[in-house]
Amino acid sequence: TAPNDGDQTIGKIDIVITKARAVPIRWNGEEMRGVNTGPGTPNIFRDQVSQAIRTLVNEIEIDVLTEARRNASRAYGTAGTTPFATANDLTDSSEVLRIIEENGAQGLERSLVLSTSAMSNIRGKQAVLFKVNESGTADLLRRGILGDLHGSQVRQSAAAKLVTKGTGASYTTSAAGFAVGTTSIPIITGTGTVLAGDIVTFAGDTNKYVVATGVAAPGTIVLAQPGLRVAIPASATAMTIGNNFTPSILFAKSSLVLATRAPALPIDASGREADMADDRMLITDPLTGLNFELSMYRQYRQIRYELAMAWGTRMVKAEHGAILLG
Repeated sequence: TAPNDGDQTIGKIDIVITKARAVPIRWNGEEMRGVNTGPGTPNIFRDQVSQAIRTLVNEIEIDVLTEARRNASRAYGTAGTTPFATANDLTDSSEVLRIIEENGAQGLERSLVLSTSAMSNIRGKQAVLFKVNESGTADLLRRGILGDLHGSQVRQSAAAKLVTKGTGASYTTSAAGFAVGTTSIPIITGTGTVLAGDIVTFAGDTNKYVVATGVAAPGTIVLAQPGLRVAIPASATAMTIGNNFTPSILFAKSSLVLATRAPALPIDASGREADMADDRMLITDPLTGLNFELSMYRQYRQIRYELAMAWGTRMVKAEHGAILLG
């Protein structure tokens, strides 16, 4: 008889739609008549829709990177020093990969999203990647395309901007002592803010932890999972907030979720979702695969178009994300 075991409690993480954005495009009859003697309304309208998609995608990209940065497990590197600055040295990517592999991300599909400055160092200083006889391909040298690096798909984002640290100083932990894996750490004696996304270290521990929940005064900060890698002794232990930095992010794709939909419509007395739009359709961005809602509103002597999307993002597995400081 098989043992009566095997039950599991399946948890959940909420992903909240936090934004609904629309980009308007408006044409009146005289504008259309004038343009149609030249390039034509359809050509310009196509470019306007493309730009509207880029506008929303750029904001989504910022939100996704911010979510990943604030909830990554730990960090590697030196704040203020661009990664890959040493010629023919890929230690930066291997070390940040080590973090998530130690947290259990072996074998998962991964992405390494670099800041523009980090990517510049890759292209200019890492000869092993652009020397055809060493890399095995001319893609980086001739086309500027970088393939996989240490099993991670390498991408670049201009949304990876300088992060300003909190103003906190002179904080120490309480004297309670904290075991490996602890995430909630009471801090005392200091002043100033500790912000979500700050990188902190504790005396006697070289690990660089990411703050998931900060404080504005002495209180309890929460570290991103999996928490402490080295126990804090039962004595007041100094905490240091790292300097301002430009983040690059390594993460397993399954650890970061983007939820999207069309913005909600009002419901009329008959229970039907509707507004004053004369026509509405979904269009797909061929670059990102995201679906956007395009609506048309006929008005007095003019037509107003609107490209819209609602979205939210969540890092559902902090252990499988890490920051490469720059």
